[in-house]
Amino acid sequence: MPFGPPARLRRRLAALLRGPALRDYPDRSYSALCQAIAAHHGLDPAWVLPGNGAAELFTWAARDAAACGASLLPAPGFADYRRALACWGAEALALPLPLQWEGPGPSAFPLAASTAPAAPVLWLTNPHNPSGQLWSRASLEPLLERCALVIADEAFLPLLGGGEAESLIPLLERHPHLVVIRSLTKLLSIAGLRLGYALGDPERLRRWAGWRDPWPVNGLAAGLGAVALGDGRWQARVQRWVAREGPWLHEQLAAIPGLDPRPSAANYLLLRGSCHGQPVSLEPLRQALERRHRVLLRDCRSFERLDDTWLRLALQDRHGNRRLLRALRAEWPDAGPPQTSS
Repeated sequence: MPFGPPARLRRRLAALLRGPALRDYPDRSYSALCQAIAAHHGLDPAWVLPGNGAAELFTWAARDAAACGASLLPAPGFADYRRALACWGAEALALPLPLQWEGPGPSAFPLAASTAPAAPVLWLTNPHNPSGQLWSRASLEPLLERCALVIADEAFLPLLGGGEAESLIPLLERHPHLVVIRSLTKLLSIAGLRLGYALGDPERLRRWAGWRDPWPVNGLAAGLGAVALGDGRWQARVQRWVAREGPWLHEQLAAIPGLDPRPSAANYLLLRGSCHGQPVSLEPLRQALERRHRVLLRDCRSFERLDDTWLRLALQDRHGNRRLLRALRAEWPDAGPPQTSS
């Protein structure tokens, strides 16, 4: 995000640094943090497991998945799921997604439960990474009926206005084989502190807790949890930013000949290069932007089924987005005249 952690969070961190959070070991049960997360979602604290970011929790989800059998991974998709599954020698199967879609959503998951390939474990990302598509809860719920374990990564969902309406969290009690994983680092710009949590059946989460090292969440991160979850004004600010800058940047990019931005509900969007209807490599453009303009775009070749004709862009504030557009128009050979709309 273009803005750093909220002021309220920074003040809380300063207070923690003056107290015992650095000197003392954290509470091994993380009871205060669990209670804050549970209250935020209307759950019992036993349904909460804090983690050292979402990545640590993916590792334990993958160990659970490996015991169930093969995992079905939408492709393209976030590579960390395969990393986690490889830790336990688990089998991973690709579920190819369409590379063309109409709007940002919420829309139906592209493959219905009746036509999706069979596998005991399904991993979902909502909104999807890297496409930014938001899938509706109604279209995902039937998929829960056919799997022994469903891992839903909702790390970016709190950044979307109205996103909670599509969350699978309200389905947890009816589907004990469902786990929802959230991250607080995206919303609050605290990636360095590593703070996430899993929501799921208490017996499953107790098993995960028994597998990992003591004190996976440091005292500073644990002490920020209640403040982070309770800052509704900050969340509303972030959601307004995504709702404003995402469509604006998409419109500006679509006006540049040879660049094809795909619709996105998230704070990032996919961009594909084309010439006379044929895909063209964007790698020279990516390198030129980095070298001559100090603008970094995400190389998408680490995403299964994407190649060098794709890039992923992260939203900035309006000034940053204009800077990106100026750099693109300077380096892309088919660029049109600068757009003058506000």
